Amino acid sequence: MIPLRDDQPSFSTPLINYFLIVLNVLIFLWEVSVGAHSAGALNAFIAEFGVVPRHTVAVLTGRSYDGAITALLPFFTSMFLHGGWKHLAGNMIFLWVFGDNVEDYLGHFRYLLFYLIGGVVAALSQIMVNPNSIVPTVGASGAIAGVMGAYFILYPKARVLVWFPPIFFFHVPAWLMLGYWFLVQFLIGTASSMTATSQTEGGIAFWAHVGGFVAGVLAIKLFSERPQRHRYGAW
Repeated sequence: MIPLRDDQPSFSTPLINYFLIVLNVLIFLWEVSVGAHSAGALNAFIAEFGVVPRHTVAVLTGRSYDGAITALLPFFTSMFLHGGWKHLAGNMIFLWVFGDNVEDYLGHFRYLLFYLIGGVVAALSQIMVNPNSIVPTVGASGAIAGVMGAYFILYPKARVLVWFPPIFFFHVPAWLMLGYWFLVQFLIGTASSMTATSQTEGGIAFWAHVGGFVAGVLAIKLFSERPQRHRYGAW
């Protein structure tokens, strides 16, 4: 189920949302250029800037002495890396559909902070589920899941046009589409956790999605405690 557009109007230009989309695309092109040299170079790049749960846990618990920056930087860099163009395109579609309204509600600076916090919580969620994994976790989907969680709270009655491949198009309430998405992530994440090992868990980081979404649902309440602002762009 892929969202294509919603009917919730925005009253400001989503500058940060545009910036995030462009930045993700540019960094992916950088990834492609690294991979053009060799697969080994790309793997090393992903391992350095992605979140590797076992390594992160080792540094944070004092079992490795690479330093705090080595452990913490990938929490931010990983959310701008992607495993392929389909991974990138899927994430950017969701960000395009849901991000503008959340930015409109929060304002530019708050939205950027909200996005980054969602991405960090998503990575922590994945680490908590499988702390011994040696597979790098990358992708913007955890941060975007946080945005989706906020949208779920703010605009539950908005109508979303979704595409159900290969041919079906229909409108659904946002609460139904996002609730269904969250349930699928939770169920598949639970099933995959039962069979995952440090060597095999790869592919989609379902628990990052779950953690990011829950963070968005909860954090939007905190971010909402602000003075009323006019309905135009504000930082």
